[in-house]
Amino acid sequence: MSKYTFNLPDIGEGIAEAEIVKWHIKVGDVVAEDDQLADVMTDKATVEMEAPVSGKIVAIGGEEGDIIAIGSMLVEIEVEGEVDAEKLEELEASDAVVDSAEQARPASINDKQDIENKEEKTSVSTNPTARTETEQVADAPVASDSPATENAGQKVLATPAVRKRAADLGVDLGQVKAQGEHIRHSDLDAYLNYGSGQGYRPAGSVQKRDDEVIKVIGMRRKIAQNMADSKRNIPHFSYVDEIDMTELEDMRADLNANRGDRPKLTMLPLMIVAICKSLPEFPMLNAIYDDEAGIVTRHGAVHLGMATQTGQGLMVPVLRNAQDMNVWQLASEIARLAAAARDGTATAKELTGSTLTLTSLGPLGGIATTPVINRPEVAIIGPNKIVERPMIIDGEIHARKLMNLSISCDHRVVDGYDAASYVQALKHLLETPVLLFAD
Repeated sequence: MSKYTFNLPDIGEGIAEAEIVKWHIKVGDVVAEDDQLADVMTDKATVEMEAPVSGKIVAIGGEEGDIIAIGSMLVEIEVEGEVDAEKLEELEASDAVVDSAEQARPASINDKQDIENKEEKTSVSTNPTARTETEQVADAPVASDSPATENAGQKVLATPAVRKRAADLGVDLGQVKAQGEHIRHSDLDAYLNYGSGQGYRPAGSVQKRDDEVIKVIGMRRKIAQNMADSKRNIPHFSYVDEIDMTELEDMRADLNANRGDRPKLTMLPLMIVAICKSLPEFPMLNAIYDDEAGIVTRHGAVHLGMATQTGQGLMVPVLRNAQDMNVWQLASEIARLAAAARDGTATAKELTGSTLTLTSLGPLGGIATTPVINRPEVAIIGPNKIVERPMIIDGEIHARKLMNLSISCDHRVVDGYDAASYVQALKHLLETPVLLFAD
């Protein structure tokens, strides 16, 4: 018998450490060669670690959520006989296999069964014949020791307004004591005050849920670190302006009506064309700032990050060389990258290397946003919801489709004047959409 220490290998991305996201084994388990040991995360890619030898697990290098250095012990395996060191060196060199699809692994059957069991425990049957006598009593207001039971079983006199209010609250007026011949709102108020102290709950009210403690690991930890680093290190400022999108929306409708078998256009491809056409005059925005070296790199190509909400959290797939694509190509690539990010198949290359980021909540939008910069970039652009509102044009009121456009910038390398000037240039293109297709 001998022991083999399997160290976390260099995965070839120039990283120094990785986070243990999930263990597939525990101490005492017997594994075969190539069995899955653990999933570790480097940047935004999940890497599957496999057993280089067969044997028994006698030690592991950390708990889920722990960060360990490259070259440190991942697992220790007890093996039969002596270990062929030369063979193992070859295995270690090719052991790490990127498995980004694991990020989107659906819940196991057992996980789903647990959820279903919990839902069954908290659900309430809507079939009156299925409810036990005990359940019916539990749902009724508690008033057994109260004089409010005097009206029970008797004809109740109340105005339509009081009856409607009681019905909306789920209150049986037979349980409410009247101070006169008719039940009034004041009688109902008194009952509610009394009944709430005796366990009364209006129909349809939300039950209190148990507290839930969630460990911040994996993608959520990476997002937390990136957001904290950005806000801690970058002096943000934001600028918002209103843009009349009426003409652009009309153009988009015409393009979609004649698109043939090409993808349907959202507003984003047209917005990206405008961003790319206006950037050459404002190179300070399409840039990366290395604050430790004190160097700003202004990029000629536009590698546009697309902030995308996924089941694992916020991811930023990258549209490479967006300046070279037309609106149809942009629409297809946006859809492909968003799908890859959401199903976990996006590669590390597709999730890194952006020079500027675009973030949009689509129809959720909001009036205005102050987006957080995707460090080490120096700017992020956030279109908001398009809303039809009245606008005065030449002294007359017109219904126009208006949108607020937000931009956040790193004030260390971008001046407020430059950001405002860029938004005005972008506004001019969006409000005169024919210019988007002019050379």
